[in-house]
Amino acid sequence: MNRTELKEVLTEQLKDIYSAEKQLVKALPKMAKAASTDELSSGFEEHLEQTKGHVQRLETIFEEMEESPKGPTCKGMEGLIEEGSEAIEDDELEGESKDLALIAAAQRVEHYEIAAYGCVRAFAEQLGMDDAVSLLEQTLEEEKQTDQKLNQVSETLLENVQDEGEGEEQEIPQRRPRTKAARA
Repeated sequence: MNRTELKEVLTEQLKDIYSAEKQLVKALPKMAKAASTDELSSGFEEHLEQTKGHVQRLETIFEEMEESPKGPTCKGMEGLIEEGSEAIEDDELEGESKDLALIAAAQRVEHYEIAAYGCVRAFAEQLGMDDAVSLLEQTLEEEKQTDQKLNQVSETLLENVQDEGEGEEQEIPQRRPRTKAARA
């Protein structure tokens, strides 16, 4: 692969990420509203502001590349957001259960973005695009931090989960050892 081909791959991947980030800007307010805890809601709102910054960084990279950020809709993010919407709309989930479902959906988004930003950063690095590498690295680190924050909120919520019947002794079925006669 030559540098021209690599730059084409980078451009297409950046357009995909740009579409993904623009979709997230629309989805995060809904997730913040659906969260039952202030901690999770404010976390989604904080990430919304970061995501707006991610869009601006990508626009800066496109300007430097003299390319348009417009491209096809990112189907991967579209699917991930749809899964998050299902958690929001699920009337059987409420409170901490809904929050855990929202966190699971958000972490799938974060892992998708971490993978995407890791790739484009490596491509830009190979092309010697130092300014783009710096901007992409900054976003990648923010995505990793968001994932860690989601882990922390999830762990706090999971600490509140109690086993049904806690304190009651439950009988665990025992397997009988097999004798030689039983095996024959």
